[in-house]
Amino acid sequence: MTFNATLDSIKTYEAGRPIELVVREFGIAEDAVVKLASNENPLGASPKAIEAIIKNACNAHLYPDDSMYALKNALSKHFNIPVHSLIIGAGSDQIIEFCIHAKANTQSKVLMAGTTFAMYEIYAKMVGAEAVRTPSRTHNLQEFLEAYNTHKPDIIFLCIPNNPLGDCLDSKEVFDFLKQIDSNCLVVIDGAYQEFAKAKDSNKAICPKTLIETFSNVIYLGTFSKAYGLGGMRVGYGIANAEIIQALAKLRPPFNITTPSLAAAIAALEDKEHINASTQNNLEQMPLFERFAIEKGFKYTPSYTNFITYYFESPLDSTQIADCLLQKGMIIRNLASYGLNAIRITIGTEKQNTQFFTLFNTYLNKK
Repeated sequence: MTFNATLDSIKTYEAGRPIELVVREFGIAEDAVVKLASNENPLGASPKAIEAIIKNACNAHLYPDDSMYALKNALSKHFNIPVHSLIIGAGSDQIIEFCIHAKANTQSKVLMAGTTFAMYEIYAKMVGAEAVRTPSRTHNLQEFLEAYNTHKPDIIFLCIPNNPLGDCLDSKEVFDFLKQIDSNCLVVIDGAYQEFAKAKDSNKAICPKTLIETFSNVIYLGTFSKAYGLGGMRVGYGIANAEIIQALAKLRPPFNITTPSLAAAIAALEDKEHINASTQNNLEQMPLFERFAIEKGFKYTPSYTNFITYYFESPLDSTQIADCLLQKGMIIRNLASYGLNAIRITIGTEKQNTQFFTLFNTYLNKK
């Protein structure tokens, strides 16, 4: 059987290993497995969100409200933006796909950082567009501007903060950069980890309202999968001017968000106490990982997310490290698929982090 030729250039996205896999393959009890691979909230979902899921489970036989009226209104109030400036997706990555299909084609170029979220390139290649990367792995806006002037891309992706490295641009330099971009180029600001960035440094905070009121060609993406602890419910959102939202809406499949997911997102958005606890845990635990790296002589990127990336030099090998810890019930993210001898570790609870340090120390002492 033959398939679309564009598939030949697309690498399958490698998600973090699930807990169930470790239980099956290594016979480790489920409650003994620690997953620090997918940047999920270690505190779990808001109790209010869980309650909303249970309450709405009885409506599983009914199609959800396709207008998503309640969630859009909640987000409208949260960001002080018009309802017509919102689109809801099954995770923010679905809205990334909408953006690619709405703007790019076989003649297009899509600009992104040297190392960034893999789905930008994967979605670009799905429509036959060319992915253009800056020389630096982290975000360097001078390189972005040079690449923009050279390649004239139809779409620019800025991941702020950046996954999988953790670097983060200041909002002022982002706004200065956007002023130099033609209004016909769609700029996607991926703010999946913005809650953590602004909790650490207010200079990193990007205000979606100011963003879309200033620039007609920009869309801001957010998600409930990270700080809000709803990765399993798959809810993301895009904020942009009405023209962009109307174009993307033509690509949205009907009923793309489930009724329990919609209810959970609304409840999570309202639970300020849970969000504050989640970002505070991150701020308290992150320095432990930084000190560990310094003590062991590892390089790392100062992170404005809920994860940290360690870089290794031979003889240390990220694949061997990840596989060894996996067999001990500790799931971390190997970044070999990004061309890096590095691992990414989600910042967990104090107990989870202590277990990581213990297991990793044991591994290092045997080398």
